Amino acid sequence: MNIARDTLLFILEVCKSSAPLEFAGMLQADGDVITEVVIVPGTSSTGESAVMQLFMLPNIHTIGTVHSHPSGNLRPSNTDLELFMKKGSYHIIAGAPYDTSSWTCYNRKGNTVELEVVDYDFKDEIDLL
Repeated sequence: MNIARDTLLFILEVCKSSAPLEFAGMLQADGDVITEVVIVPGTSSTGESAVMQLFMLPNIHTIGTVHSHPSGNLRPSNTDLELFMKKGSYHIIAGAPYDTSSWTCYNRKGNTVELEVVDYDFKDEIDLL
């Protein structure tokens, strides 16, 4: 699995701008490239957690989750691991200082997964006449 460079940069920026609160969202992919972050309506955040109201998630296919740890600790908590087991195969945690080396991807068991950062051609999905 890969992640689009622009998607990773978006994740890091939204996590940084949300600090000191946690950010959380769901991940979507185009083939083998993570390309989208879905913001779940009703998500609430504190400095220690972000709770997504998953029943509010539209009927779309997601492959995992993304959230921030403002503390900079990139290790998943027990609560994170419970979510990982339920929602997809790829789970990104980004931490302060939210640069390109302050994030890690995990599988549903909490083991580190290597994602290659790739350039991705986002196609305009709106046909302007």
